[in-house]
Amino acid sequence: MLVPSIFGENLLDDWFDFPAFPDFRDLNKAERKLYGRHADRMMKTDVHEHDDHYELDIDLPGFKKDEITVELNNGYMTVSAEKGLEEDNTSKGKLIRQERWAGSMQRSFFVGDAVTEEEIGAKFEHGVLKLSVPKKEQPKVPEKKTIMIEG
Repeated sequence: MLVPSIFGENLLDDWFDFPAFPDFRDLNKAERKLYGRHADRMMKTDVHEHDDHYELDIDLPGFKKDEITVELNNGYMTVSAEKGLEEDNTSKGKLIRQERWAGSMQRSFFVGDAVTEEEIGAKFEHGVLKLSVPKKEQPKVPEKKTIMIEG
């Protein structure tokens, strides 16, 4: 159905612009400054399982190697990426539209307490971070032993 151009993108937008109705529509966009509305599609990850290790392929387009960090803490491997914009734009002329943002994003994976930093391999090329995480046996939890109660 075609809507006349006198209406906005949503027919009900004009009705809910009263001060009595708080506007929470932009709250879900607060953390999406890096890639706008498409931030939920960033840092896509493929995990491949092999006999002795896992391989993770994480898409990080537009990032450089020095803007990415991988940390291991309490069994969780956290991949973080932080991007800043160039400050000197005066030599490039007047800015008419800006779609690139500065910001950061991160994602965590549980790899287990037995894995150390030295055992994780990382390689970054063509916008894809490739991680190799070894499979380790988690320490076995001791079996429950029942203690007999006298009486």
